[in-house]
Amino acid sequence: QVGRPAPPPKVAALRPASSCRAVREHGWRAPMKYLLVTSGTVSGLGKGTAVSSIGVVLRSHGLRVSAVKIDPYLNIDAATMSPWEHGEAFVVEDGGEVDLDIGNYERFLDVNLTASHSLTSGKVFEQVLKRERTGHYLGKTVQMIPAVTDAIQDWIIDIARKPVDGSSEKSPDVCLIELGGTIGDMDISMFLEAMQQLMFKVGPENFCICHLGMVPTMGTMAEQKTKPCQQSVRMLREVGLKPDFLLCRSENALEEATLRKLAVLCQVPESNIVSLHDISNMYRVPLLLAEQGLGGCICRHFGLSCDAVMSPVLRLADSAARAQSERLGDWRVLADRIDTASDEVIIAIVGRFTGLHDTYTSVVKALKHAAMEVNLHLAIEWVDPIDLEPNTQVQDNRRYDAAWWRLKSAHGVVLPGVLGDKCVEGKVRAVKYCRTSATPFLGIAGGMQIAVIEFARSELGWEGANSTEFEETNPHPVIIFMPEASAAVTGSTLRSGSRATVIRDEDLSMALRLFGGKTTIYERHRHRYEVNPNIVPTLEAKGMRFVGQDESGSRMQILEIKSLPFFIGTQFHPEFKSRPGAATPPFLGLVLAAARRLEKRLQEDGGLLRPGSGLERYH
Repeated sequence: QVGRPAPPPKVAALRPASSCRAVREHGWRAPMKYLLVTSGTVSGLGKGTAVSSIGVVLRSHGLRVSAVKIDPYLNIDAATMSPWEHGEAFVVEDGGEVDLDIGNYERFLDVNLTASHSLTSGKVFEQVLKRERTGHYLGKTVQMIPAVTDAIQDWIIDIARKPVDGSSEKSPDVCLIELGGTIGDMDISMFLEAMQQLMFKVGPENFCICHLGMVPTMGTMAEQKTKPCQQSVRMLREVGLKPDFLLCRSENALEEATLRKLAVLCQVPESNIVSLHDISNMYRVPLLLAEQGLGGCICRHFGLSCDAVMSPVLRLADSAARAQSERLGDWRVLADRIDTASDEVIIAIVGRFTGLHDTYTSVVKALKHAAMEVNLHLAIEWVDPIDLEPNTQVQDNRRYDAAWWRLKSAHGVVLPGVLGDKCVEGKVRAVKYCRTSATPFLGIAGGMQIAVIEFARSELGWEGANSTEFEETNPHPVIIFMPEASAAVTGSTLRSGSRATVIRDEDLSMALRLFGGKTTIYERHRHRYEVNPNIVPTLEAKGMRFVGQDESGSRMQILEIKSLPFFIGTQFHPEFKSRPGAATPPFLGLVLAAARRLEKRLQEDGGLLRPGSGLERYH
């Protein structure tokens, strides 16, 4: 019997070793790398900061990084969530209203994410149910596994490849995935199952798990306790996921004995256990991770040959030189400035939600970015507008006096706009104080509208002037409902996302100088109400100039009062585009004006403000 001829031997396709430049050098698409970050025991360990910091470290190795935030709640997004419930609703370029952690990713990683980078249980279930109604499952029984878990994986795989760094062609090398909640929560179980399946699908060499554990210091001996971290790792392993790296939140640096104990009981090499102990400011977290070699370890885990690469992470003229001298050398400038700044600038934030600072996260970050560049220590005075009203003076005179003292002791004032934050009369009084005392003022969205209301009442004599949002029938509706929005459906009905603003260059307005001479800028909006265009000529005749408008000229986007040193209002939210190395112009201008340095800085920059030049000039 003649046997079959032996098949020809299989020849393995020759592929170069994976590297962050594989696509450009070899023409093939390198596999996406996924890095999942989980946490256990308690919430509030700083998982968002850890994810962002890991991304900064990976960028210093020359990698392009994207990020996805998974939230287990059933809301589609953060659009209808109360600030008291969830803090700030961050607005991305495409108009999506997402978790505030997305804002942290954008600031640290210098990327522009989309609504799809925020994944919630509500979005997943909505997609699966729509597919079921349209026959996508071909009559099969739709179950959590595989329908829901497949939908989660497909979502992440699709969005991970989307360019986020301003390039239309270059996809990210690594996708960071933050899983909200803590291990053991019932509502994240389907996401954990999906992550286990995703790891199997892409292979362990393309999937990495970092677990953020708690290592408290307890007792009179100040002993570091590893049990909370051990238990959360055990629960993670029960669902089929074994951490490759441990990030340990502790009060002090991990002791050698603690490190050895965690390595043995959690089955993680000592080299892969990172101490995330308390430090002076959050900008030192990437430096802390880099000093312990986390970036190189992750690169080697993924088989990337860029563990020795040192790339800049900030957009400064001398970033490359600083990055070549030491890893994250340019980033260290930011961390050092916060700790060494001696001169102080006091900024008052006037808002109803001052008891929950997360509501104003982006505003605070934008102020800090500006203060870092100017090399000033930022002190914030929180002022509740209710405390500025006459009724409070009658009910609690001490609280009234304290609120006014905080406002008047500030060098500059920010009036941010938050939906649902009314307290009109107290805000009007705050604006009037700034306008009549020439205190530097920045009104954002609703804050700009309050400035218009105050000006109409004081300068035009329109005592009943108000917004139709607060008083539908008033004799002088200076703020009106935006025609393109719907009053009936509250979710996703705002004029939201990146929109163009055309800046008038007549008489070289302050806005034009702040934005570097650009006549068209793109900023993010989130509002339903607008300045009534019918009253604009009357307001401008009295000295309030609307120097920024939309392309049609019917929507007022920027106002200023030229007779004052710094009185600016923006209908958009400039804080959403602020970056550590590139403070947003309105906030940078406010801090400079509050420190009495604005004119000097404009002269140094050649007449037009250049964000970032302060970091380049003084270090």
